[in-house]
Amino acid sequence: MSVTVDPIDPRTLRALVAVADTGSFRAAARSLGYTQSAVSHQIAAIERRLGVTVFVRPGGRGKVGLTPHGELVYQHAQRVMAANQALDADIRAALAGERGTLRIGLSQSTCAMVAAPLAYLRRTSPGIDVSLINAATSETLVQQLHHGQVDIGLYINVEADERVVTTPLFEDTWVVIAHRDNPIAASSSITLDALDGADMIAWHQRWRAQANLERLWRQRGVRPRIIYRTDDNLMIQVLVANDLGCACLGALSSADLIDPRLRRLALRDEVPPRTLSLCWARDRELPPAAVVLSDAIRRAAAQQSPAASL
Repeated sequence: MSVTVDPIDPRTLRALVAVADTGSFRAAARSLGYTQSAVSHQIAAIERRLGVTVFVRPGGRGKVGLTPHGELVYQHAQRVMAANQALDADIRAALAGERGTLRIGLSQSTCAMVAAPLAYLRRTSPGIDVSLINAATSETLVQQLHHGQVDIGLYINVEADERVVTTPLFEDTWVVIAHRDNPIAASSSITLDALDGADMIAWHQRWRAQANLERLWRQRGVRPRIIYRTDDNLMIQVLVANDLGCACLGALSSADLIDPRLRRLALRDEVPPRTLSLCWARDRELPPAAVVLSDAIRRAAAQQSPAASL
């Protein structure tokens, strides 16, 4: 015998996700602007509709948790909500200009890579309204793509994710920038050993690439003195230009040196690579402008890669 399940109101699924994320009916109601009884009613409606219990309710101040069936419902609820958000984003883009808006997710390191491709897009599609959107991390970019908040992304070290198509373009090599009066600047290339005991400016360790680099230093017995940490690539160059330390950066991040006192040195050691990739949502069609731009980015990457093209 087949069982037919009537469609579930998306607002009810939203309530389920809120309860699961907050661990409390009261907190979920507060976040949604509902009464607690309204949330309880919505969850009870889901359980009646599906014939399963979705939450373990310990009572008192204990945290509410998902049952195994609830975990399955939660996963589907997230997909439905993401699809609704993507639909809303697409409709807003269409109303704004009949697909005339292109949203690009970027990081500081990858901004320079889109300048020439954007100039090409402007020549070939002058009516396109382009929005450059900062993605704090690669995980943020994946979420933005999945939810339809950006159309295409250009980022470093994007983790594999079934929701996103990731096309590697090239490996961004590590380099060292130093003040011209710094002893290590006497050579055009150095090994990591030259950084032992050196004053350095570095990114924060929340970046996977930086954490991997510092792990390699420890394995090699190299102990630089990190005196400043910042995620602002321009600030790093300013600090190095004022002889406050040297810095280990990706070649993309230091392609344009801002001060004549700066020197860029190649690293002769193998260092965990920073892979530049082009990304878009797997289940959403790319706007025509995104196709044009992605092709232009691929051509630019083949010509400008700081390392051998993949």
